[in-house]
Amino acid sequence: MQRVCVFCGASSGRLPAYAEAARSFGAAAAARGLGVVYGGGRVGLMGAVADGALSRGGEVIGVIPQELVDRELAHSGLSELRIVGSLHERKAVMAELADGFVALPGGFGTLDELLEQLTWSQLGVHGKPIGLLDVEEYWRPLIGLARHATAEGFVRETDLAAIAVATDAEGLLDRLERLTREARPRPKWSPPPEP
Repeated sequence: MQRVCVFCGASSGRLPAYAEAARSFGAAAAARGLGVVYGGGRVGLMGAVADGALSRGGEVIGVIPQELVDRELAHSGLSELRIVGSLHERKAVMAELADGFVALPGGFGTLDELLEQLTWSQLGVHGKPIGLLDVEEYWRPLIGLARHATAEGFVRETDLAAIAVATDAEGLLDRLERLTREARPRPKWSPPPEP
């Protein structure tokens, strides 16, 4: 894995631990020589991830729609800032640039980005590793829902097992590297047999 795409909030959230974890993740990725691809913002957890990676001399590529640049939300100190026309284009460019994906705490936008990559993985569109940085058990409700969906026959066990989860940056990066080494083309989704 050469670059990791980070999905996270443009807000810092309620707990200081969220921003601390975001900075720590950016710094840890850069220390391992991994480039960071993210949404290009200077605020919230987005800015913290970028600043953490930049503080360790890491490559940071931001991808941001022109509308958000116009609102002066773009980070001005990145290795590269790619300005795109829409949120859809942003997601496509981020996915193309990345070798793996990590979700930190965030809102609906973060969930949208994460779930799209999980769906693409399930369908065999890509075999890139996906991880959750479970800061202060932020992702526990989603993990519970995913387990429920698996138990009810909507998500395969192999798809659930392919999501790396850790509470700290180093642990998550270790798990992603392991998944990268094990990665192979995933079968296309097929519906389960009729009962």
